[in-house]
Amino acid sequence: MARIDVLMPQMGESIAEGTLSKWLKKLGDSVKRDEPIFEISTDKVDAEIPAPTAGVLAEILVTEGQTVPIQTLVARIETDASAAAAVGPAPSAQPSAVAPTPPPAVAPSRPVAPARPPTVPASRPPAVAPTDESMEERLRRKSTPLVRRMVAEHGLDLTTIPGSGLAGRVTRNDVLAFLEQPPVPATPALASGSPPAFPPARPPAGPAVEPWDGDKVEPWSRIRKLTADHMVMSRRVSPHVNSVIEIDYTRVAQVRAKRKAEFAERGVNLTFLAFIAKAVAENLRKHPVVNSAVMGEATILRREINLGIAVALDWGLIVPVIRHADELSLIGVARVIQDLADRARAKKLSPDEVQKGTFTITNPGVFGTVVGLPIINQPQSAILAVGGIEKQPAVITAPDGTDAIAIRTKGFLAMAFDHRVVDGADADRFLADLKRSLHDVPDNS
Repeated sequence: MARIDVLMPQMGESIAEGTLSKWLKKLGDSVKRDEPIFEISTDKVDAEIPAPTAGVLAEILVTEGQTVPIQTLVARIETDASAAAAVGPAPSAQPSAVAPTPPPAVAPSRPVAPARPPTVPASRPPAVAPTDESMEERLRRKSTPLVRRMVAEHGLDLTTIPGSGLAGRVTRNDVLAFLEQPPVPATPALASGSPPAFPPARPPAGPAVEPWDGDKVEPWSRIRKLTADHMVMSRRVSPHVNSVIEIDYTRVAQVRAKRKAEFAERGVNLTFLAFIAKAVAENLRKHPVVNSAVMGEATILRREINLGIAVALDWGLIVPVIRHADELSLIGVARVIQDLADRARAKKLSPDEVQKGTFTITNPGVFGTVVGLPIINQPQSAILAVGGIEKQPAVITAPDGTDAIAIRTKGFLAMAFDHRVVDGADADRFLADLKRSLHDVPDNS
């Protein structure tokens, strides 16, 4: 018999830790190779982690809710020697001069301490940090891009935040804990004339709320906490403006009815959203300011067109990204939307698939909403909400100029945009071209 180590995997280049959110197997359960045994949550995505080998779950070393560094030993699977030889040692997630030491098993009520580097033997002189390391290089080594973005958004100094991660890295939770500390009173000016120090600006705290008799209190999941923080930040950072336009989808409905069976034979569900996403991608190329991001006092006009498609989950909201959407055909867009949505609900997305979006589409209309006014998905500059699509009576004008009442398939599109970089005229021109594209969909889209 042999025991195979199960480690906390690295789910992305910039991710240094993960939270073990749920065990899918209990101690003593039999597991199959590649069968999911636990779920993890990171700063980017939730995912199910498969067993590296078949056997019996013999040890659980990290309990639900604990956040530990990557490559931390979380469990062991007992198997026979031949299976162990076939599996071999777990590959390192990234090259490192010193491998982290797995933490010991701890009681559920206490968090797992971050792994610390082993002591350097006396025979080997300790490594000396290069004297020419700049402050920027040091901060990049001590934090992730997500943490540095949060620090910049809240106007904090990263060097003043205590780090609890591997080798003293500052984690997202460290930043949130720092923000929750009471503001430090301003110090009086010194005799030398130094200006007083003021705490960074923080969003006002909400009113104190307590549950009443009979209420049910549901703690937020990790994805709910991330969404809440992201939405509050977006509202504070970007001056939101909304434009709404009505679309006649009658032509789209005709093409969809004509080609739906053809797409179904190829395993793809042809939806209205696929037509909208393709039209959006085509028109973003004509209106680059809508496909942009703010960098300080400059605008980045993104070359890539990567569409984020918001997916509602039972436990929150996630936005997987269609990379290079403008290069895909209609069936390509439809297939990717279907695949990303299915894998998001099954917790099978990788962190790379929810990053680098340049424009987001959300579809509240699928639930019957007539029009929605969404919050921008930072650091993007605009987001489009698709309202409900249904048949309605409408006035149409015949070629001879006479008017008549006819049944048309119609719905609203609403766009929220960052008024720092996108003017109303920019947004309206984009929506007008998008409307024209949806009214004139060709048969061979």
